[in-house]
Amino acid sequence: MSVSLPVNSSTELKRGALGVGFIIFFVVSAASPLSVIAGGFPIGIMLGNGAGTPALLILALLVLLAFSVGYTTMSRHVTNAGGFYAFTSRGLGGLAGGAAGVLAMFAYNILQVGLYGMFGGVVSGTMASVFGLVLPWWTYSLMAMASIAILGYRKIDLSARVLSVIVIAEYLAILLLDFAILRTGGDSGINLDAFDRSHVLSGTPSIGLLFCFAAFIGFEATTIYGEEAKNPQRTIPIATYCSVLLIGGFYALSVWSMVIGVGADKIVATLQALQDPTTFIYGMSDHFVGPHLTQVIRVLFMVSIYAGLLAFHNAAARYFYAIGRDGLLHSRLGTTHRVHQSPHMGSVLQSLISAVVVLIFAAMDADPILQLFAWLSNLATLCVILLMALTSAAVWVFAQRHPELKLGIWRGRIFPGFSCVALLAVLFIAVVHFDVLTGASKALSYGLCAIIPAALLAGVFLAARLRQVSPERFMALGSHKL
Repeated sequence: MSVSLPVNSSTELKRGALGVGFIIFFVVSAASPLSVIAGGFPIGIMLGNGAGTPALLILALLVLLAFSVGYTTMSRHVTNAGGFYAFTSRGLGGLAGGAAGVLAMFAYNILQVGLYGMFGGVVSGTMASVFGLVLPWWTYSLMAMASIAILGYRKIDLSARVLSVIVIAEYLAILLLDFAILRTGGDSGINLDAFDRSHVLSGTPSIGLLFCFAAFIGFEATTIYGEEAKNPQRTIPIATYCSVLLIGGFYALSVWSMVIGVGADKIVATLQALQDPTTFIYGMSDHFVGPHLTQVIRVLFMVSIYAGLLAFHNAAARYFYAIGRDGLLHSRLGTTHRVHQSPHMGSVLQSLISAVVVLIFAAMDADPILQLFAWLSNLATLCVILLMALTSAAVWVFAQRHPELKLGIWRGRIFPGFSCVALLAVLFIAVVHFDVLTGASKALSYGLCAIIPAALLAGVFLAARLRQVSPERFMALGSHKL
């Protein structure tokens, strides 16, 4: 049976629209660097291993670099907007690919929805304290949602230009603060106390390590823009390595500067004394630079979350597109806009899902940050870590099945094998400590974790149904390429 497509639709994304720079801006924006520095790491330092956090960031960076070796090797042979889904399909088969596809759709959608909670909460609090304007948090979330729906519906290069300005401003503001702290010597002069064994192993390093891995979430999205990249076989690997090094280096420098600024022996106590640890960076800025930079950082904090929303919206829309195009979901999702060549149907569906979930949490009078954001963003982090482990296994198997490609023992076996084992270990730690990450009860935390195998089973079911209805399309899952 043939399916007619709407007259304003095509089935191709806009080719050659993105260079290395724009793709880096997309994935760095998804990592929301300023919101992580201002909102994530103060809590991670307090709950984890305190001043030793920079050392854990370096460890996380090394693991993700090992993952990137296999990831970029696979991207040279599979150019597909499906990312994790496509790689898993080509390496581990259609059933595993279906499971990865549904899990990826679920992960990026709930991460997007969780960020709407943080955006609404942060903007509502800022507008009330600075301008005296009191509105419910969800009104700001819905306003952001409307503008992001428009940007996601239109051409990809429009979103890229918006994100490039935001990312540059974020980095400049925090690097200015870092430079000011290091220039003055902070609390006790420039030192490497953060990397001392006594600090690295203090507190609960496993919790600190989880926050470090969560901070990188978003860098892996480089491959989903492969079909829109200029010379993807070259662009995607460069963008991936640059992104993970840029994000990791920026985080390590900034968190180390925080430790220098307050003192390795004082930072945990300082954070614990704050009613809201996310205001820590404002105090640092006031002390080392002045109130003018603090006001800039306040604004950029909100803008950073918005940039993350836009980046994850584009990622979720492209997973809908790739999976719809391959037949796991309705074929309308696998079409693109005739003029903008954007995955417009996936964009619309993502916006509808976000609106429904945000309104449900609003009706329940849930806290937008401590519940909507904390629950969904951390659950999404578990999903992405599992997807990276699955992809590493897929690269390993793909290399064994295709010896003619001569991928080599390091790129095809050692690095993918190491990253798979390391990521599964991180996933195990995350599940064990999930109640700490979410701030929810153990029962609710494990209930949230149970959604992950349910998503995997749903993906297997969809793939098995496709295999029965159309064996040819099942065998071709994830194989659409340029």
